[in-house]
Amino acid sequence: MTKKQIILTGDRPTGPLHLGHYVGSLANRVKLQNDYQQFVMLADVQALTDNYEHPEKVRANVLEVALDYLAVGVDPNKSTIFIQSMIPEIAELTIFFLNFVSVARLRRNPTVKNEIVQKGYGDQVSAGFLMYPVSQAADITIVKGTLVPVGEDQAPMIEQTNELVRAFNRTYKTDVLKEAKALIPKISRLPGIDGKAKMSKSLGNAISLSDSADVVAKKVMKMFTDPDHIRVEDPGKIEGNTVFSYLDIFDENKDEVAELKAHYERGGLGDVKVKRRLIDVLNAFLDPIRERREQLIKDPKAVMDIVLKGTQKTREVSAQTMDEVRKAMHLNY
Repeated sequence: MTKKQIILTGDRPTGPLHLGHYVGSLANRVKLQNDYQQFVMLADVQALTDNYEHPEKVRANVLEVALDYLAVGVDPNKSTIFIQSMIPEIAELTIFFLNFVSVARLRRNPTVKNEIVQKGYGDQVSAGFLMYPVSQAADITIVKGTLVPVGEDQAPMIEQTNELVRAFNRTYKTDVLKEAKALIPKISRLPGIDGKAKMSKSLGNAISLSDSADVVAKKVMKMFTDPDHIRVEDPGKIEGNTVFSYLDIFDENKDEVAELKAHYERGGLGDVKVKRRLIDVLNAFLDPIRERREQLIKDPKAVMDIVLKGTQKTREVSAQTMDEVRKAMHLNY
């Protein structure tokens, strides 16, 4: 089929990607690249909204995240990987979009509200962090993205993108910019190893795609299970049990998982035995990713060349979009 629908997706390079990223969007990216024109962004500018004092950290993680993309199967022959800060048209479009949104609307965005609370910013939240949804709208529309694979918690960002697109097109009587649809996977969120609702680098409760087998084992052994399951012979609860949540997603033998659940609920099955199964399952899943990553890291220049080539392609697409935007705004001097 002709690749007509454009997908925009990406991650903030603030650390290595983790299993939550894979479940939330990476798996979709690998699948969808075969049928759609896909742009994958290394969102270093957005990463600076809460890492502006440590740009060296963001820069180093651009390579790390690029390695993760390639290791999980994002194919540079099918997908265009690019660096956000090297596309100045995104910043220009962000400035134009800011005229179409109020500070009050930005504060009402559920994703922004939750992150402000999580990070403890309160009234000291920076303007850069608050305008995150506007920047993300520019990311999507600069390549005329129409489909965005995101976790459920990011859906409000796509909604706000479409508000800005409609306001822009209505004001300038144009159809230059396109609305986007959020593509939310069936399993859009993976709990952290501590049992909290979301796996997150900043919360320190994540299993990275690049973690060694030993590190994975140590993290799984710390996993939250049923706090009332004190003795092996005691009946245990499945609901809210992080180990079983992971087995449901990553263990391909669903019949055996169902048997383990029944055994756990009636008693006689210890947490350690279940965790050891999960360790084997996760390491079997991660082994090929780690192997590909180890090969790629031997030639970091080649990896960056892939990213820079994709960035140049994105510059060309973005320049065309901005030509159309400026014309609609009567700024094509």
